[in-house]
Order: sequence, then structure tokens, then C-alpha cells
Amino acid sequence: MPWMLLFTLLILPILTAQAHECPPWSATRAATEAASLRKTLERWDDHYHRLGKALVADELYDQSRQYLTHLHQCFALEGELDSLASARGPIPHPIPHTGVDKLPDETAVARWMAGKQMVWIQPKVDGVAASLIYRQGRLVKLLSRGDGLRGHDWSRHIPHLEAIPQQLSQPLDLTLQGELYLRLPAHVQAEAGSAGARGTVAGLLARKQLDREGGARIGLFVWDWPHGPSRQAERLAQLSALGFPDSQHYSRAIDSPEQAGEWRLHWYRSALPFATDGVILRQDSRPPAERWQVNAPYWIAAWKHPYTQALTEVRDVHFRVGRTGKITPLLMLRPVELDGRRITQVSLGSLARWQAIDARPGDQVAISLAGLTIPRFEQVVHRAAERQPVTPPVPGQFDAHSCWEVSEGCEEQFIARLTWLSGKHGLALSGIGPGTWRRLVENGQVAAISDWLALEAEQLMSVPGISEPSARRLLNAFAAGRARPFEQWLRALGVPAPRAMPLEGDWPTLARRSAGDWQAVPGIGETRAGQLKAFFSSATVQGIAEQLGGFDIDGFTRHNALTAQ
Repeated sequence: MPWMLLFTLLILPILTAQAHECPPWSATRAATEAASLRKTLERWDDHYHRLGKALVADELYDQSRQYLTHLHQCFALEGELDSLASARGPIPHPIPHTGVDKLPDETAVARWMAGKQMVWIQPKVDGVAASLIYRQGRLVKLLSRGDGLRGHDWSRHIPHLEAIPQQLSQPLDLTLQGELYLRLPAHVQAEAGSAGARGTVAGLLARKQLDREGGARIGLFVWDWPHGPSRQAERLAQLSALGFPDSQHYSRAIDSPEQAGEWRLHWYRSALPFATDGVILRQDSRPPAERWQVNAPYWIAAWKHPYTQALTEVRDVHFRVGRTGKITPLLMLRPVELDGRRITQVSLGSLARWQAIDARPGDQVAISLAGLTIPRFEQVVHRAAERQPVTPPVPGQFDAHSCWEVSEGCEEQFIARLTWLSGKHGLALSGIGPGTWRRLVENGQVAAISDWLALEAEQLMSVPGISEPSARRLLNAFAAGRARPFEQWLRALGVPAPRAMPLEGDWPTLARRSAGDWQAVPGIGETRAGQLKAFFSSATVQGIAEQLGGFDIDGFTRHNALTAQ
């Protein structure tokens, strides 16, 4: 996790994934919720720094920290979270590790670059920051970043870090700052994400003793030589000659924000030997190392990759009832942007999954995109301190034979039935979808599945939002639906028959079939035969068939007094 960024709370965070308003909470609740989130962050920090275990993805940690800062700003809360409290070590760094300011977009990059001469760009390697101290060309000390001023001694691992030069080609005394990273050959960030790389390295280095196999997995990217040459090009060339070629290979001089964007995208989509979480911009010249401080200086900045997971808040939980009675929980979210898409809700798929997750209003949840288009729930990141009650539908309340008309609690399934009826699998009524049906139902014009067949222009125009031209279009669509063939009507009503199976005959013929008759049809098993028998035997469906006969719909009869055998 980006724990090394000490100034996450000391600068105004840019909430790129969650630019939102202040919660409508009382001061008491705000203090309670902030304290709860602070405790969660402290637990994450402690596990990461003390045990080398990342309990949450890096970007979710970042966004959670930003949200805590947002709450502090909204409610003028006191007390700041010291994320490096458990990282601070006993050994002072020869030169402090600076922080880094984060730029949210190309506009901010342009502002940062304005007036600067010679800017360089590098991948922002996703690893663990450290100081490396060489004496007479030999690596003698390895210090964790800690709080930027004091770190822990990792020198015990030096013999097993095979990818890091143990002896330089020149007998120099020097201090380097860089990123210890997980070696990932041909790693494409846009496809594989961070792959837990930073947490893996932290876990390896937290061991009392690193074995040779573990050490071979760790590489080094030197991102600064505090007492090195004053110009970046010369620093990079000398680092390469000393045995650190990656710094030069993955550094480019740029002169425009557009070039910065091109390199950021290039490294995001190209195969690299390490995970990255953005790019680093550096001014060619910088102050002498003796003036460096643990803060975000003017001569370095980060432009991170787009989030693959966005943190947002659950505002409500809805339970959508489908045509067949399936209950699908929907988390209604505070709007959040992810890869250019505005996401306001996400499906949990099943009631059982919601019960297992128990996501409620106020909870902070992680959302990603499946196939770059479909919002996908990932996890509850932090639960609200004040748990809001949520009442799900009673199990068994809805099934394939419920809600053929409007009644208390039935509106969602009834509208789902109408939507299926008018959709491409049903009557294919042009321009009619769930919004139209909801208007008609809410205004009392459609209360049963066949009511729309009797509607006239005046009734339609009495519905808010339906003009005379709209009413004419609806009536034309209804007329087209009335003329559809019998089999298409059965599909529209949701007959549980495979699409490839022809439904020959008329309603009386099909309603007389027994379960055995249905099972004798090729491709129909015992379960499907029972479903078909139940459909045609349903008193409600038989009543609908009689109503459709009254409207002279093909295949139905007005005087249907059949009782399925």
C-alpha cells in the first residue's frame, strides 16, 4: 500500500473516484463514523508495517484515507491519522525520504510543469521504499523507509538479495533511495493490475530471515541518488555504470503534458518487470540533499494510474423482483466514476449473496468493472458504525406464478412481467419498456397483464408525460402486439418452454396436455414437463387466456372453461 506517502493527509486530496458532498449526519454521528474508519485504517497500517500483510488493496487504502480526510473537512473534526506510527524505526536515514504530491489529471500535470525546465518521467514502481548505503562500493546497510526520517534495519537480508548489486564497480561511499519491488517478468499493469506485488514484498522483508528463493524475487529500482550529480541525465548515466540500469532505461525527458500522458499510457499497457501504480515526474534540478525534508517538494510529483476499484458508499438497498420471482438485491450507490463510467448501482446477483455480505446503507464498498463495462461488487471495505436496518422480501413470497396483477408488494414483479411481454423475447412492442409500463401502472391505467389491450387515446393522454403523438405511437404498438401469432403470445406470457421447441396448436390443445404428454416431447425432461403442466394448469393463467380470447388474440378462446387434466 502507498504507506510511504506521509503527506497524504497534509495536502488536500483530490478525490478522483469519490468527489461527493458531505454526508447528512449529525455532529455526533460524524465523530462516531470517523473514529470507526480511523480504527480500521490503524488496523490496516499496523498489519502492513508490523506484520508485512496488506489487508486491503493499495488503491482502496488510498481512497479510504481520502474519505477520512473528507469527513474531517466536512465536520471540522480534530485528530489526524498517523499512518506511519507503526512504521517508524530506530535507525535514522542519512537523507530523509521526501513525500510526493499526487496530480489527478493532465490539467494538474500541465499546471505542475508550467515554468519548469527539463522534466523527466519514470514509472512509479509499486514496491517498498528503502535506503541503500554503500561503503567503499559494498552494500552495508538496507533501511526501510519508516516515517521518512527513521526506519528499520533490513540489512540481514542483503546476502540473499541477488538482483541488487552487493559490490559496485567503483569503491564509492554513497546513499541511494529506491523501490524494492516484486520481480514480475512481462507484467502488463492494464491487464494484471498490481497483483498484490507491494504487499508480497513487504511480507518477504518482514520475515526474520529471508531465504535465497525469496530474495531472488526482489528487485530494485533506484529513483534517487541524493548526493549524485546535479543533473538527471548525468545521474542516470552514472547509476547505469554502477550497476543500476533500470533507472536510465525507464526514464524519459519530456516537455509537455501530452508527452507525459503518452508515456503514462505506454507504461500502463506495456510489459514491464515490475508492477506500477502511475508515473513520477521530476524536475531536472533539485535542492541539495541537506535541504530535503519529509514532505511533498515542488520538484517531484506523481500521476497515478486510473483506479481499477472505486470506493463508494451504499445509500440504499433495493430488492428487484424479476418476472419469475427471482429476487436480485441492488446496492444503490453514491455516484462514482470508474474508467469514464458513472456508476450509481450494482447488482449482488442473489438474495443469499446479500445475506452473506450484509451490505447496508453507510457501508463503504469497492466496485470494479467486469469486461470494462458491467459494474461488479468486490467487497465491503468498511462497515458503518451505525448499522441501518434493511428488510428483505420474505423467502417464498414470489415465484413463477405470483404477481400477474398489481397488489401490495407486487409492483416490481408485475412490471417485470410487462417488460418481458413487450420485449424482444415477447411481443416486440416498439418503443415500450419498463419506464412506460411503470407510468401506466402508477397512474392506474394497467392493473392486470391484459389491461393495455383495452386502452384508448384519452386514457393514455391522461398519464403525465404522454402526449397525443406519444399516445398514437403506443396505440400503434399495441395494435401490432394484438396481431402477433399465438406462439409469440405464449412466449410473451413466459411459457417455460425452450426457445427451440415449437408450440403447435391452440390454448385448449396445449392446456389438455398432462405432464406425461409434455415429457414425451423431445428435449423435455421431468422438471420442465412439470413446469409446463403447472403453467397451463394455473387458474390465473387460464383466466388470462380467457381474457385474451375476449380480445380475439390468435389461439385463445373466449369461452375457455378447460381445466387442465
